[in-house]
Amino acid sequence: MKKQLFRLSCLGLILLLINACNQDFLNTKPEDRVSSDATWGDAALSEAFVFNVYSFLGYGGFEEQALAAYTDEAMFTHAGRNINTFTEATETPSNLAWMSPTYEWSRMYFAIREANVAITNLPTATFNNDVFRDQLLGEAYFLRAYYYQQLVRFYGGVPIIDKPYELNEDYTIARNTYEECVNFMVADLDKAAELLDGKGMAAGRASKLAALALKSRILLYAASDLHDATKAKANSPTLSGYANIELVAYTSGSQAERWNAAKAAAKAALDAGQGYKLDLTAPVSAEEGTKNYNSIAMGGGSAVGDAAAETELIFQRTATPLYTAEDNWPLGGLHYGINNGPNGYHNWAGNTPIQLLVDDYEMMDGSKFNWSNPAQKAHPYVGRDPRFYATILYDGAGWKPRPADVADRDPSNQLQSGYYSDGAGGTINGIDTRESPVENWNGSRTHYYTRKFIDPDPALADNQSSSQVVPWPFIRYTEVVLNYIETCIATGDEATAKAWLNKIRFRAGMPAINDAGDALLQRYRNERRIELVYEEHRYHDARRWMIPTTTVGRGIKAIKVEAAVKAGKSALVPYRHDETVYDYTYTVVDNTENETRKWDDKMYFRPIARDEINKNDKLIQNPGYE
Repeated sequence: MKKQLFRLSCLGLILLLINACNQDFLNTKPEDRVSSDATWGDAALSEAFVFNVYSFLGYGGFEEQALAAYTDEAMFTHAGRNINTFTEATETPSNLAWMSPTYEWSRMYFAIREANVAITNLPTATFNNDVFRDQLLGEAYFLRAYYYQQLVRFYGGVPIIDKPYELNEDYTIARNTYEECVNFMVADLDKAAELLDGKGMAAGRASKLAALALKSRILLYAASDLHDATKAKANSPTLSGYANIELVAYTSGSQAERWNAAKAAAKAALDAGQGYKLDLTAPVSAEEGTKNYNSIAMGGGSAVGDAAAETELIFQRTATPLYTAEDNWPLGGLHYGINNGPNGYHNWAGNTPIQLLVDDYEMMDGSKFNWSNPAQKAHPYVGRDPRFYATILYDGAGWKPRPADVADRDPSNQLQSGYYSDGAGGTINGIDTRESPVENWNGSRTHYYTRKFIDPDPALADNQSSSQVVPWPFIRYTEVVLNYIETCIATGDEATAKAWLNKIRFRAGMPAINDAGDALLQRYRNERRIELVYEEHRYHDARRWMIPTTTVGRGIKAIKVEAAVKAGKSALVPYRHDETVYDYTYTVVDNTENETRKWDDKMYFRPIARDEINKNDKLIQNPGYE
């Protein structure tokens, strides 16, 4: 009754104000907004609305905290960022760990609502350009599927909302099953591919190929063990005891059929595009392999890159202000270098590689690296997969010239992440350690730094400015190739799997492989780990393969590098890496300074926030968080 009286009072007040206003006032249009009719009656305004839907992509993976720090790729250097809440398995619905806005529940639903508005209004838009209208509609369908994909791969099945809610509607809605969500996303992508067929799309905008590629990813995940109820339950006590397993896995149908569907989707995307240098019949040189990988990471735009590498990028985050959210970080992934580069360059060492990743790079002959091998232990950074040198900065690695105020300390331009004898009983702390004489608060705790995605331009010593854009690869062609390889292995087509796997390896300067059975599967998984490192795949791959006890569950390993002056030699001043002067030792150590990692099966999925459950009592919580 009180609510009714309040509404009547408000209505009376509104009528009184209307009667008190003259007609001219009522006809006045707001100056700070555009009406719905105007938006969908004008092609440019309709495009601007769709650009806004793109803006929820944010910076992609170019954030200060990276998803890599939740995996066996990286450690986040700075304490107090709520990373350990996740990696130590203490996250609860009321105490959420760090979460990127690119998959956070409420923000994704805001993005989905905007896509729904476009999908609802574009079919009846009155501007006179049917081809352009279909293009915008195709982009909206793609983006809705992309945002749902972000939710589903972190949370499992979520409520499917396919229209914009109006005022006074019932906003409570139950979660759909995982299978229903997959079917919905695939249907959206099929529509997007149809509408975008034949459209020439600018870099960073959705395309038919992007729709086919995203469909490939979604169906690959759907075919994986985590999303098969029988295998999920068999491999996880937490999932076995979950009463609503249909929310996170298929409870009917054949996993074999799902693998075949994923294979067909990957092949369709494969045939619709082309990658970068995937037509080789033999390995390139090691030098060219490193250059090829760096060219891909730079999106073809680097001074040392190859413009042809742009063909590798299917869907990317660019830096145009038209449809990305910009703030004080200009030009795309530039700030990634500031966040993650060495502190001896006045960078912040954010998401540093850990030893577990370093050890998984093969030797140049295709064999595994082994600390028990005396030659490899003495020279652990010699003769490795060429992609290693385009991805990781290690002690003694050559890098850019130092900033002016540091240049006299390191005229050789080498990373200094170790501790070196001064020849008189003392120790010289490397410029890029946490005990650095340059900056002693932001050095790497693992003694490695990220090289991938950082512009190698020697004029950008501190990564504070750039003349080019480093794009974030939401989807690239090699991911599609890897998807196809995995489905070929799952369906028994090993010959095709090896042929495509070798194409990737040849481009990187690595030799062909001839593995079979489980050895081929393990080789493929490591190849995917190395090729897609720091691109936000490892988190999901480890879970869908149900192997996270051997990834994040292994904790954090770091390296300690020490150098002793050889007999009869004198310490170099200023110091430089020189094996004729110093004997170097490399010791693998555990690092628990910021986090003591563990695996709990509830970590297969993120919890739905308590606030969301309180707002929608039809939501069922994820396993392990009930």
